[in-house]
Amino acid sequence: MLVLVVIGCAKENSLEKEIAAIPIEVNVVRFDQVFLGATPKDLPKLKEAYPLFFPSSVPDSTWIYTMNDPLQKELKIEIDSVFSDFAPVQRDIKSVLQHIEFYFPEYDPPKVFTVTSEDYRKKVILYKDMFLIALNTYLGADHKFYEGIQRYIAQNFEKKMIPVDMANEFAYTQVTPSRDRTFLNKMIYHGKVQYLKSLLVPKASTAMLFGYTEQKAAWAAENEAQIWTYFVEKELLYSTDYKLDNRFLNLAPFSKFQLELDNESPGGIGRYIGCEIVKAYMKNNDVSLRDMLQKPAKEIFTNSKYKPKK
Repeated sequence: MLVLVVIGCAKENSLEKEIAAIPIEVNVVRFDQVFLGATPKDLPKLKEAYPLFFPSSVPDSTWIYTMNDPLQKELKIEIDSVFSDFAPVQRDIKSVLQHIEFYFPEYDPPKVFTVTSEDYRKKVILYKDMFLIALNTYLGADHKFYEGIQRYIAQNFEKKMIPVDMANEFAYTQVTPSRDRTFLNKMIYHGKVQYLKSLLVPKASTAMLFGYTEQKAAWAAENEAQIWTYFVEKELLYSTDYKLDNRFLNLAPFSKFQLELDNESPGGIGRYIGCEIVKAYMKNNDVSLRDMLQKPAKEIFTNSKYKPKK
């Protein structure tokens, strides 16, 4: 077994070296710096250079008001402080794009713009051929700007999460939702996304990939068998009850088994189980990533031989 582990690690390291050698030129446009450092007199030139960020439906008075807002100056100071050295972030961005190029060579590498956003739920957006990264949502979990935001959300407002959020946005474009509304199908749909994310950001921990704390991630691993037993015994797998989404799939501070242990559990535990099923399927079947992404959930589950460790 030790020999198999060593061989597996050697193959993994060789693959990552191959991916790291993929020639991709990453030019991150720091639009956040451009806009936050601009004055109203710069507006005409900005609109000409970056028409995407200045829709015609928004009057110039709105942009001028924003530029004169003292909060914008404070925002620039905070972003400049956290991202004083942007090189590590740029390397992380490049790595994600190299992994996308390796697994999806037909996909043209998107351009990357750093911006600011008033909606903290939109940290990264993949729009057409562009990644838009809102740097004001990565200032650190305890930053004063995030007071009032629930902890399970704010805990992921760290700059180390940028590559994970990029991978998440891309992964959801590669997994087609099914009309099958069963709980099992939804679990495997999210499981496909999580599995793909793990390939695009292989250095990310389970906690980072799922947006959990390390303690919550450990709880999920330790209680996987009990969670699966609960789903089976409660006959949830083939249920189409939409309330199961909020209980076990949507992001939340914890999952809702309606038991005393709820507060110990991480939210969206169904995504975790779905990913474990997909991992089992990939381990026990000779199938490519692209083929797996197209397989129906029922086929994946049937052939996964999924059996959580007790």
